[in-house]
Amino acid sequence: MTKAPTPPVAGGGEDAPSSEHVEVSPAVRAMRTARMTFAAQELRLISALVLILGLGLFLALPFVLSIGSVVFLPLVTALILTIVLAPLADKLAEWGLPNVLASLTALLVLLAGIVLAGLLILQPALALFDTLPKIIDQIGQRFSELRAQFSWLAAANDRLAELTGQSGNEVVVATPSVLEQFAYATPSVVLETLLTLLMTFFLVEARVRMRRRLMLERADLGASLKAARIVRDVQDRVAAYILTVTWINGCVGVIVGLGAWAFGLDAPVMWGGLAALLNFLPYIGPLMMTALLALYGVGTADTAWVGVIPAAAYLSLHAVESNAFTPSILGARFTMNPVLILIALSYFSWIWGVFGALLSVPILLTLTAFFDHVGRPNLIGFIFGEPLFIERDPEAELRAEGSPAVAE
Repeated sequence: MTKAPTPPVAGGGEDAPSSEHVEVSPAVRAMRTARMTFAAQELRLISALVLILGLGLFLALPFVLSIGSVVFLPLVTALILTIVLAPLADKLAEWGLPNVLASLTALLVLLAGIVLAGLLILQPALALFDTLPKIIDQIGQRFSELRAQFSWLAAANDRLAELTGQSGNEVVVATPSVLEQFAYATPSVVLETLLTLLMTFFLVEARVRMRRRLMLERADLGASLKAARIVRDVQDRVAAYILTVTWINGCVGVIVGLGAWAFGLDAPVMWGGLAALLNFLPYIGPLMMTALLALYGVGTADTAWVGVIPAAAYLSLHAVESNAFTPSILGARFTMNPVLILIALSYFSWIWGVFGALLSVPILLTLTAFFDHVGRPNLIGFIFGEPLFIERDPEAELRAEGSPAVAE
């Protein structure tokens, strides 16, 4: 039985044009090119506006944060302390303590550490306060001797001032005394401290509810996973960094205290505590510690060269600690660009002074961990014509992390 020929499909056949070889007219191709060019220009314009707004916010933010420091400084400090104390509160809660009691215990442990460190530094410092005039007089004598050795430089400076027509008169501006400044600052410091402690306690106590809301009140599973990763990574990075650096600085303080005792300096515990505390300030703190040791050594030693030996020893210790010991412990995960550290240090010091300098590195680490997940602005590529924000592939990131949601 012969098989009936299959009728040709409508639109098919040899004469039907293939979809793979459809020719596009030059007008259509030009229209598509114009649309793509317009879309690229529009994206470039939007990116430029976002960059300008970001720079404006970066420049205007210090004035807002500085004026409202009574509100913003306790809030930022409480957030950083909450990140640090949350693991301890979680551990205490696992041991059976109620959430409120675990949060309060974690905060009391922090306060006990701060009070102990303050007593180790302030009590010997008050004991040395009576000898301060004698030390200042000897420092003045040492500098007078040093200035006498370089009298030719002073003569050259006076001669240069005569040639340029500049007078040697100085204008002295009257400023408030130290006691007046302390009296003005005390109410504000007390208020900010109380606000910080209260906000820290309530944030630590509400940490479980905030995590649940952040992760469960999302309409998309991918958004919930990203929120969970951000919270976990920020907490792990900041808490691990602060705790690790605290242990390292404690070891530095012990070594400096032993060295101060070996060199015969008064109150070696105070010097060790100062070294541990100032080591929290990158670059600036070690320089301040070196200057303090040098001034105290020059003011108490028989000669200036003998007096600078403790400062030189501390500087050598800091060089070994900062270039070999600390990087090997922290690893590449906590390695940050020194330029960014200095920018953050100067930026937050300008806003909040010493407290801003202490918070600069934790804030920078928090922002770095946050932008690692949500995406960093492509500033350098934007200059050369690339998009300001490069789209990320969430599935590839989940696959790289070995997420079970992708594996399924």
